[in-house]
Amino acid sequence: MAARPPRRAESGLPRTARVRRQAEFDALYARGTKIVEARLVAFISPAADRASGARLGLSVGRRVGNAPRRSRVKRVLREAFRKLPCPEALDLVLVARPGSAPVTEAEARESLQRVLERWRRRRT
Repeated sequence: MAARPPRRAESGLPRTARVRRQAEFDALYARGTKIVEARLVAFISPAADRASGARLGLSVGRRVGNAPRRSRVKRVLREAFRKLPCPEALDLVLVARPGSAPVTEAEARESLQRVLERWRRRRT
């Protein structure tokens, strides 16, 4: 029996960098700042219980496309978030918009940067 290849350490997000529970999603939808962008709707809230580090939650509905397309959208959003320098402690839920969800990493990075810039401007 062939052994599975080892999982690459740099792939994926660690559990500490993910919004995972439904209650956490609901809280962000309720108290987070909503920012609407061409490809995404973002709900952002500062995380008071952590000193640093951002957490990401994703919501990609069926209207975005079939299963491979939804998986691709999630993958590129995760990768763009992972590479984004974000010193603030914040929780972020991204909802992909049907028909215009980011499909390339460049689109995802651009959308994510725009969302964070708008959020930072609102805070000051």
